[in-house]
Amino acid sequence: MRPEAPSGPASGAGPDRRVLRSETLIVLALSLGASAVSALISFVGAATRPGGLKHQAATLNASHAPGRPWLDLAWQLFGIATALVPVLLVAHLLTREGAGLRSIGFDRTRPGTDLARGAAVAAAIGGSGLLFYLAVRAAGFNLTVVPENLPDVWWRIPVLIASAAQNAVLEEVVVVGYLLRRLGQLGWTPAAALVASAALRGSYHLYQGIGGLVGNAVMGVVFVLLYRRWGRVGPLVAAHALIDIVAFVGYALLAGRVGWLPTA
Repeated sequence: MRPEAPSGPASGAGPDRRVLRSETLIVLALSLGASAVSALISFVGAATRPGGLKHQAATLNASHAPGRPWLDLAWQLFGIATALVPVLLVAHLLTREGAGLRSIGFDRTRPGTDLARGAAVAAAIGGSGLLFYLAVRAAGFNLTVVPENLPDVWWRIPVLIASAAQNAVLEEVVVVGYLLRRLGQLGWTPAAALVASAALRGSYHLYQGIGGLVGNAVMGVVFVLLYRRWGRVGPLVAAHALIDIVAFVGYALLAGRVGWLPTA
């Protein structure tokens, strides 16, 4: 199946392609393309700071109002909700062309299959990803990734789970489903579209270091190939969410209690 192949009115030439090109750039500028630029600036700062990368930390889920848990919760929920706005924009754009999110396989038609496939992918990638992170950090190519430093309050775990789900939906809908569809409509070859999607995924993880860039780019290749095989982002969203939930919640439960897990 070729879910990113041209379809609908966007398959034409001329102004349609110019509009699609501009639309794609705008969506990326409002979402993960902007994150890639931010990650690059962050990495340059870390790489030029005295001391090795592994002695610096990249915090993923930080407290926004230390000592004020209700205000902190409000900021956490606000951040999660606003991060999903690009997904709503993508849904609007796909619906306008008569396709909708169902065209990229983000719907509720196969929840059991999506979850089962996602769990299998998460199991395969999660363990190898952790070993890769530990290795590149020990070699000095990665910052110490701190998945969370939220206060120990009742909403800590639910917020971490919601944050993981938000990451999964945003990245898989935009970087796989939407981007591959648009690049296909713009005439990109499948190989070029795969490289673009994987490179983008790696680039907005560069704030973690070279390991974050390389590891996530490889994950991006795998996810694109699976998307082309299954024609759905649903399993990828499930896999990504499960990987992040284990990372976020696992760190919250194990940090400082096991010797092999690096902490800031």
